[in-house]
Amino acid sequence: MVRLPGLGLLVRSRTGHGAARGTAGLEPAMFVHGLGGSSQNWSALMASLDDTVEGRALDLPGFGHSPPPDNGDYSIAAHARAVIRLLEAEGRGPVHLFGNSLGGAVTVKVAAARPDLVRTLTLISPALPELPPQTSALPTALASVPGMAALYVRVTRDWPPERRTEALLSLCYGDPSVVGGPERAAAATEYQRRIDLPYFWDVMIRSTRGIVNAYTLSGQHSLWRQAERVLAPTLLVYGVRDRLVSVRMARRASRAFRDSRLLTIPGGGHVAMMEHPYLVERAFRDLRDEISARARGGAAGSTVTATADMSTAASGS
Repeated sequence: MVRLPGLGLLVRSRTGHGAARGTAGLEPAMFVHGLGGSSQNWSALMASLDDTVEGRALDLPGFGHSPPPDNGDYSIAAHARAVIRLLEAEGRGPVHLFGNSLGGAVTVKVAAARPDLVRTLTLISPALPELPPQTSALPTALASVPGMAALYVRVTRDWPPERRTEALLSLCYGDPSVVGGPERAAAATEYQRRIDLPYFWDVMIRSTRGIVNAYTLSGQHSLWRQAERVLAPTLLVYGVRDRLVSVRMARRASRAFRDSRLLTIPGGGHVAMMEHPYLVERAFRDLRDEISARARGGAAGSTVTATADMSTAASGS
């Protein structure tokens, strides 16, 4: 638990092969989860990259095991400030910065505001403004409407944790069947723990409002304008079967970021780092190799957009 003024953040790190031999020579990385998620969402990807980066993942304020912030601010900007403060406190920058969904929007703001802290940016289904949103995402957005969360609680009060977890997996995964029995049981236990927290719904509602409010910002504060300001080489990952962030936004994103490459996963959903960690790992390693080759060659940065049809690889992962 990292204590900062007005803020407490749970930060997880790997204790696998990378940690066993020491982290000397490994480049630092930070992983930022999405709405309703936690640092545990990155476990599979962090494990596969622990020979390459010294990875840490945080629970955003009010999520996972991090307590709510003292000021009760759950806006995208507030989450971004929390990440920046953590990076400054740890002195690990510049880092390879990863973000999923809400965490994607947060890390875009971090990279735009503090390019000195970001080595590369990997965005998995980032919550960038999509108006109108696809219909399957509307129920999530409605959580920001006063009274809707209370109505949902009343309607689902008799649901067992397993049913709640199944609904969540169906929303986030392109193919929920990839989650095995033990993983489902662990997810149900963790979901119930979070729902029992007295501040759970307040955090969810305020964070959802933060996303909705960010969608309405214009001018220099627009998330798309922020994306244009990002200097770091950027990897964009989208799932064709994503029910929360439409793959149709992938092309716009690849044009917005000045130095981007794009991976689309035909069978993927909203959490590719959990559903297809091998594909995300491989794409990130390709990004690192590209940046290393560019540095050796002294070449200037350029926009690189590559759409990869990974259907064969996905079926084998």
